[in-house]
Amino acid sequence: MERAKSSSEIESAEYLVSAVNEYITPATDIITLSGQDTANVAIAAMGEAGVRHMLVVDRAQDRKMIDTSTILGVINLQDVMSLVQKDERLSLQSLARKYPGISNPLDQMREEMKSKANEEARNPETVKLDIIKFGTGLFSLGVVSLFFSQSQWLHDHADLAMIAIFVLGYIGIIFEEIFEFDKAAVALLMSTGLWVTYADFFESSGSASGVVLQQLGEQLAEVSDICFFLLAASTIVEVMDQHQGFKVVTNQIKTTSKKALFWTIGFLTFFLSAILNNLTVTIVMCSLLRKLVPIEEDRKLFGAMVVVAANAGGVWTPIGDVTTTMLWINNQLSTIPTVTELFLPSFVCLVASLAFLVGQVEEDSSLETSTMPEPSDLAPRGKLVFWSGIASLLLVPIFTELTGLPPYVAMLTGLGAMWTLTDIIHMGEDGDSSMKVPNALAKLDTAGILFFLGILMSIGVLDKSGLLKELAVFLSESLPSLDIIATVIGIASALIDNVPLVAATMGMYDLADYGTDDRLWQLIALCAGTGGSILVIGSASGVALMGLEKVDFLWYAKKATIGAAVGYFAGIATYLLQNAILSGELLGGILPQAAVAADMTQTVASNGIVM
Repeated sequence: MERAKSSSEIESAEYLVSAVNEYITPATDIITLSGQDTANVAIAAMGEAGVRHMLVVDRAQDRKMIDTSTILGVINLQDVMSLVQKDERLSLQSLARKYPGISNPLDQMREEMKSKANEEARNPETVKLDIIKFGTGLFSLGVVSLFFSQSQWLHDHADLAMIAIFVLGYIGIIFEEIFEFDKAAVALLMSTGLWVTYADFFESSGSASGVVLQQLGEQLAEVSDICFFLLAASTIVEVMDQHQGFKVVTNQIKTTSKKALFWTIGFLTFFLSAILNNLTVTIVMCSLLRKLVPIEEDRKLFGAMVVVAANAGGVWTPIGDVTTTMLWINNQLSTIPTVTELFLPSFVCLVASLAFLVGQVEEDSSLETSTMPEPSDLAPRGKLVFWSGIASLLLVPIFTELTGLPPYVAMLTGLGAMWTLTDIIHMGEDGDSSMKVPNALAKLDTAGILFFLGILMSIGVLDKSGLLKELAVFLSESLPSLDIIATVIGIASALIDNVPLVAATMGMYDLADYGTDDRLWQLIALCAGTGGSILVIGSASGVALMGLEKVDFLWYAKKATIGAAVGYFAGIATYLLQNAILSGELLGGILPQAAVAADMTQTVASNGIVM
């Protein structure tokens, strides 16, 4: 007994002098609440965990802190309960005074809800929206009635009807925020309306012919290639992010100079977006900037730079930007020429834009207050997943070249390999499945993929009907060169989503006339990709920035539009100069002039004329 007691006293003494970090709960195991959670969620979470206090963070996943979480404070169960009870008492007393003729509290609350709803309906803004919604519904009903009535006007003017449907659908997509219709829903309805008009009214007897059904199947097969490619690529990147694979990159950022950080983030974004999709890179970089750049105005400028760099970086590889991917999958571009001939123009676009934008960055000591944690080693499984994901993406063009199979097969193969790898890594682990592929699939932007489906199916039917060919003839006759046409398309992509623009261009110009890697296709890839940076609404990256950092249209136009435009035109000029040198056009024009000049010099010298 004495010996046991002595041992217990020694253990107690050792415990008292031990460092507290030997007994702390690891940050990854702490149960947290998000700052957006409501009081009832907080009460339920604390009750389930059996605790009376919880940390509140800005971002949480499955009630756990993540790598980018910032602690906002601590919440106490007693404080929450007292606040809820106080609010309930005040609310019930107020309702009793407001409705003295109603004794039942539930009836009082129902009456209050009706009163508030009526008050909201009298708001002038609500009235305007109601009028818009009612008018839209009435118009839609009229259009549907026109279709079912088998109107002769539709048979005689099916081409005008198709153009009208496309224009109205486009308006719905551009003004998505005003109409409050999701652009994916508008794109799908637009696609259906166009195909019905084409099948039943465009040079048709009233029913879809076998030729139209065959065209529909061919178009769906083409579009499915792109959709499956995007689905697989986005899932691979999400799995890499779940395993914190990007710490391989972010651990290397250590500077405290704002201008040096500006350039570092720009180049990092440029090269990352070449192997990942530019939307994902924008989201990752904006999350990183929240840790690195504490001043909101500076962070917005850095975010604008990220949009420019991500869009420029996505141009020069087949997997970096969805528009380049579309051109590559449809054989307008091939891998090696795309990389070798578009890298320099894209890089010049980046450098020119950053050189202009960096002038707005003012050096100070604010980066010293960064909340970025000290670099820490990534777990071996995280490194394995990260490099396996990078390999899966980089091997897609090689797989396609070697096998001759479409790129989406290569990307799905990569996804299957990553799926198997993560299942092996987490084999036997009970409970949390957030690190596995099914969880990554659940987080995907399915609406975005359906938007691509609707848009590309819509463009396809315009191509099958010959309307895009007529537009191509009009542009060719109105504009002096294809270079100017590509430049105009790029500027238009600042206002209009570049996916339908590029899809329309693919239908306007025949691959038989402009072969794979033709100057037209390369210029379109460059212009559509980089032109979307001129306005914040011109690309998916810019729209993501609007949501993440609350950047509005006018702020971006004032701070970043000119810089993005400088880079845009610098990139085009670089491509045209490079193309002229590679094709011999530049030397072909200079050498004859040099020969003439030499002859003149020799003649003058022989005649003894002093210049």
